Amino acid sequence: MAPNSSDRLFKIRPLIDALLPKFQALPQDQMLSIDEQMVPFKGRSSLKQYIPKKPYKWGYKIFVLSDTKGLVHSFDIFAGKTDPAPTGPDIGASGNIVLKFARVIQSAVNHLLYFDNWFSSLQLFVALANNGIPALGTVQQNRLQGCNFSTDAEMKKKGRGALEEKQAVIDNVEIRAVKWFDNRGVIVASTFASAQPVSTVERWDRKLKKKVSVECPSIISLYNKFMGGVDALDALIAYYRIHIRSKKYYHRFFFHFVDMVIVNSWLLYRRDCESLNIPKKKQRDSLSFRLSIAQALCMQGKGLSKKKRGRPSSDVERQFEKKRHRGPAQSIPTQEVRADAVGHWPVVESSRQRCKLPNCKGQTVF
Repeated sequence: MAPNSSDRLFKIRPLIDALLPKFQALPQDQMLSIDEQMVPFKGRSSLKQYIPKKPYKWGYKIFVLSDTKGLVHSFDIFAGKTDPAPTGPDIGASGNIVLKFARVIQSAVNHLLYFDNWFSSLQLFVALANNGIPALGTVQQNRLQGCNFSTDAEMKKKGRGALEEKQAVIDNVEIRAVKWFDNRGVIVASTFASAQPVSTVERWDRKLKKKVSVECPSIISLYNKFMGGVDALDALIAYYRIHIRSKKYYHRFFFHFVDMVIVNSWLLYRRDCESLNIPKKKQRDSLSFRLSIAQALCMQGKGLSKKKRGRPSSDVERQFEKKRHRGPAQSIPTQEVRADAVGHWPVVESSRQRCKLPNCKGQTVF
């Protein structure tokens, strides 16, 4: 079949179609979040975007649905246009992304969805509520039609921790909006949370030069606690990111999805270890998990029982044996192990010893 000329991602479309069903079939936690992710790239590309608040400001933008630990359940690459869902309302580009992900959310659990002010609008909260998905997110003041809060200057006079709460019912959906002032004002709206109960958080006071207690509404605490799933995913990918130098956009996406799949696999491995009550000391960390995957890929298609044709060379064995009689030396692997066509990792010893290679007088710790 010829590629679709209108699809700007047609070169990686088979990869996307193969990954999405796998991600969407994963078991989902109750708390889910939607945020933007950047694939780093600074070259020339019509797909390149700029997000100033991201660690990598230039690159390809991906919308990601994940849980609080960073486990990816779905993603959508931004290619310049976002169409509404076939059966849903058209509430703008940012809202259509959330409604598209809402179709992936499993209905067996009472999920709570979190997102930031780039996606939020009153129409989105109403549409999600009609689909049975309570939501919470920060909102810009200009997207709250008919709801006006005090300015930051007015709330600053009341001191840190000042809050205002307002309530509205739109199409039989109750929405609560809270503005809280810390260093600056922030507005959060929700269809399931409110300002109560109010807790206290520690903040640094520059004038007093010490930490002070500041009142914090419940809706703010929930947002701060459950919104950072995609940021956690970015951090896990950034530890051991696959770095390549290529101007091909599909190369960048391919290796980024390899990193994403490895992180997803490691998070599922940690989840299984917790369900089996395996202590954390016995669990693989992210690096050792990646190394085990690399080793398994190196051994792929190389049978250990396969023997080479022809007579084995005995000259090298005799030279090894001759060199071993010169003094104390550790034994070397057998001929079958050395020639099994499997990549072996070197072992580092604490003390130096002679190299086992014939005619080599060097010393090594490997």
